[in-house]
Amino acid sequence: MRVLYTGADGYIGAVLGPRLLDEGFDAVGIDTGLYRRGWLFDDGRTRPMVISKDTRQLSTADLAGIDAVVHLAELSNDPLGENDPELTVEVNHRGSVALARKCKAAGVKRFVYASSCSIYGAAGDEIRSEISTMEPQTAYARCKVLVEHDLREMADQHFAPVLLRNATAFGASPRQRFDLVLNNLAGFAFTTGQVRVMSDGSPCRPLVHVEDIAQAIVCALRAPHEAVCGEAFNVGDDAQNYTVRDIAEIVGRTFAGSEVVFGPPGPDNRSYRVSFAKIRQRMPGFRCEWTAERGALQLKRVFERIRLDEATFHAAPFTRLSELRHLRSTEQLDAHLLWTPFLPGEARADAA
Repeated sequence: MRVLYTGADGYIGAVLGPRLLDEGFDAVGIDTGLYRRGWLFDDGRTRPMVISKDTRQLSTADLAGIDAVVHLAELSNDPLGENDPELTVEVNHRGSVALARKCKAAGVKRFVYASSCSIYGAAGDEIRSEISTMEPQTAYARCKVLVEHDLREMADQHFAPVLLRNATAFGASPRQRFDLVLNNLAGFAFTTGQVRVMSDGSPCRPLVHVEDIAQAIVCALRAPHEAVCGEAFNVGDDAQNYTVRDIAEIVGRTFAGSEVVFGPPGPDNRSYRVSFAKIRQRMPGFRCEWTAERGALQLKRVFERIRLDEATFHAAPFTRLSELRHLRSTEQLDAHLLWTPFLPGEARADAA
């Protein structure tokens, strides 16, 4: 199976690429390169070739001969989405649906879409399944709902969209992200000796390790058409439903000697617990191998090996919103997040 995966140079993509090769797929990546400055460590793994191109600029002809597409390349969290809601709609909703339509026209058989459990919003202690009411609280989550709806409308016997609603990701990736809750708390613990929670820790968050997300994608690529076509799947494990307080305390125990510090209740009312029964039923090969405890220990070992310091922890390339603000403020990106060409001739003329 020839697989194209978007967002190849992202947090998940950097883990997924080697996994696809290990699993025997003929894989090629595509990425516009927004976060390529952020390479935290070298894992020594072989990666597929990556084409430097924005997914919005792909043509139907570019997709010829592709059997399946895994779509990861969107503005990838709630703060990023809220920073520019209209741009989020342009990239995450209209851009993703346009890509799916080109895939269908090109004869791509399967389209695996990275959705999110954040669509459940402010559900509190109620356990949400794939048929539960969605209460998206942010532009990012609202776009996920819209894309899911449009992809389902496209499903037929020749084109199978698969909607993977990932829990909150965590764990080590060479393209590390420190704007994810467990990763963020672990970074604070290692560099400052404090596990700094900016709220009272009461919101509920299901977690899933980045390696387990990659496993779910592989299962979605291999599953029978009738088991997954047009279907949504929560990606995670029932045992990995935590409160933020739980996560902080796990990090505190892993990074011995660190102090766990909580803030006042915050304005963010997102809180949800999720059932992961359906993915186990429809994709029997999927099982989460990672717990929060094991993931925190993995991060601790990575931080020790690379001697993570505060400057690296806070560096823009490891926080999505900070890096995009940097690229836009330095006029490397235009208002649509497309690269602004650098013309050496013009630079020499200015210098003269």
